[in-house]
Amino acid sequence: MSLRTASIPAGLALSCVAFAAAAAGTSRAEFGKLPDGRRVEAITLQGDQGITAVVINYGAALQSLVMPDRNGRREDVTLGYASLDGYLAKPEYFGATVGRFANRLAGGKFTLDGKQYQTPQNNNGNALHGGDKGFDKVLWDVVATGTGNEASVTLRYVSPDGDQGYPGTLTAVAKYSLKGNELQIEYRATTDRPTIVNITNHAYWNLAGDGSPQGAMGHVLTIPADGYTPVDAGLIPTGEITPVAGTAFDFRQPMAIGARVRNDDPQIVIGRGYDHNFVIARDVAREPRLLARVEEPTSGRGFELWSNQPGLQFYSGNFLDATVIGKSRRAYRQGDAIAVEPQIFPDTPNRPSFGSARLAPGETYRNVIVYRFFSGKAQPR
Repeated sequence: MSLRTASIPAGLALSCVAFAAAAAGTSRAEFGKLPDGRRVEAITLQGDQGITAVVINYGAALQSLVMPDRNGRREDVTLGYASLDGYLAKPEYFGATVGRFANRLAGGKFTLDGKQYQTPQNNNGNALHGGDKGFDKVLWDVVATGTGNEASVTLRYVSPDGDQGYPGTLTAVAKYSLKGNELQIEYRATTDRPTIVNITNHAYWNLAGDGSPQGAMGHVLTIPADGYTPVDAGLIPTGEITPVAGTAFDFRQPMAIGARVRNDDPQIVIGRGYDHNFVIARDVAREPRLLARVEEPTSGRGFELWSNQPGLQFYSGNFLDATVIGKSRRAYRQGDAIAVEPQIFPDTPNRPSFGSARLAPGETYRNVIVYRFFSGKAQPR
């Protein structure tokens, strides 16, 4: 089976309309306090193209992303809470940095250098997004901010040896940068002992606007992947890489997400929709490559997603169950938003054929995620 990277069809080139001009800059404010009294900050990144991002250092999370539509109307297009209380009460990974190992590990176990390690089984007997207290549930240090033509914030968290069962003291850095119409999130990590690492961002996107009653199933998605990794009943990859051709997983041409989300494909039934890893490549790249394109037709809002990672976890918001009231004061329901998460393949430490998640002393883990936002009709190249 060919695993070449498919190309985005001609006529779907990114096109930006003129956004309302605004001065770029970075500002900081209190977002709340943790039960132990530590202060949580909100860092606002103001771009010069009408885009504003807010990052909180609890979970190094993207709390808000405001952008204009084709008519210049600005809306927040990410899910989340208006205050810290929601992130503490029912996190849901809204905009969060997830790790040490994003996605799932079968049984919460992995073997490294001949030794087996056990992490918390916090998802139907498996480990999900690092465990009970992953990177999404800790306070990161704000180590730097930047202004000028690039508004940025750099955060750091030191995860001690044995944290959630993972070996090695891991120093993780997350840098959010907003320049023009691009938001870049760069994750780096180093360790003092061999360990495993897979860090990504778990933003939920509704390009019609947070809390929009139309949800995200009308969003048009393109993923240049010839294959995906099917899962078992616990959403753990079976080890196969299956061609997308002729299946509900074929997004090589633009397709409305909701067109096949109720398909009788057994994999759709298992996931209650899409919650699968798409195979973009087989290796981590030096530079970012195109992983996905998302557009909301009514507003014209959209983004291209670029990363150096080989896999893309596409999640169609299947487990949003209307028990969360978000920033819009609306309940978040199934299909109200989607997540597209660049990463290595799920359960890689237990599937040698998927590659390696190993990080050794002297090496640097790196995941670069770039959102190239646009608004308006796509124009031919």
